[in-house]
Amino acid sequence: MRKLISLVLFLATVVVSGSFAAYPSKTVKLIVPSKAGGSTDTTARLFAQTAKKYWKNTDFIIIDKPGSGGLMGFEAESRSRPDGYTFGLMFTPQIVAHIVAKRASYTLKSFKIIGNIAEDPEIVVVPAQSSVKNLDQLVKLAKSKKITAAVNGIGSDDFLAAKNFESATGVKFNLMPTKGSTEEKAAILGNHIEVAFMNLSQMLAQHKAGKARIIAIMSKKRSDVAMDIKTSVEQGYNVLMTATRGMLISSKVKKDIATKIEDLYTKVVNDKEFQAKCKKAYIFLNPMNSSEYTAYLEQLQKDTQKVYDVSPW
Repeated sequence: MRKLISLVLFLATVVVSGSFAAYPSKTVKLIVPSKAGGSTDTTARLFAQTAKKYWKNTDFIIIDKPGSGGLMGFEAESRSRPDGYTFGLMFTPQIVAHIVAKRASYTLKSFKIIGNIAEDPEIVVVPAQSSVKNLDQLVKLAKSKKITAAVNGIGSDDFLAAKNFESATGVKFNLMPTKGSTEEKAAILGNHIEVAFMNLSQMLAQHKAGKARIIAIMSKKRSDVAMDIKTSVEQGYNVLMTATRGMLISSKVKKDIATKIEDLYTKVVNDKEFQAKCKKAYIFLNPMNSSEYTAYLEQLQKDTQKVYDVSPW
């Protein structure tokens, strides 16, 4: 009997001590809603490497869940156990585009938004052999004949940028949804299509090498790493688009744990070594805290809804 009582007390101690272990005390999983090797995956891996400096006794593992334009990963993030040991990487506008198109089982309220890490401005790129040097010439060509424009999937930032450009200029592209930036690159580098809407990081090296020509960056100011590329605004077209890559957790995670995660996020994005690694990898940092990024996402959902109402996908 004494042995049985001792065993029960021992097990109770183990359960209690495990339940009240200081956070963090287990491995943290980072869910990435895209393929390994992509820009979001790279962002997650650099974040994890730097986070280890501040949570020295915690291991971080990357779990890539690609599919359906990020939807499979976003769904997995929304269903994750709310214990603070699952972080989710996300990208826009896809996370809200799925909500707008009523394909998602989650809403923005399913998540506690930790903050934005990086952005990747949208660009308009043509083959190196193209005679098109600017947006005016692109519009003129598109009005003279139906031209093909590649985008990375329906509802993506590329897709929305192309649709917004059509709306602003009155042109109508033959939109060609691809399965990813690799396919878009091949189409441009092989001179198989007239134009593509992509992200700056995906074509900057090719532009600098003269293998493709970026004719516009869809932002209000020029990029520090590509000062030769004029913005859409400079060229008289107020069509703006950028992809953001942020971090979130389940909305059900306890407040004190969420606060520790936000503190870790702040330390990482302000880490000089992390910033240097991101710059080398063409990851353009644009930190936004929880409240700033939440407001950004809410407005983005409203803006995306307007596009969907006119041209549903």
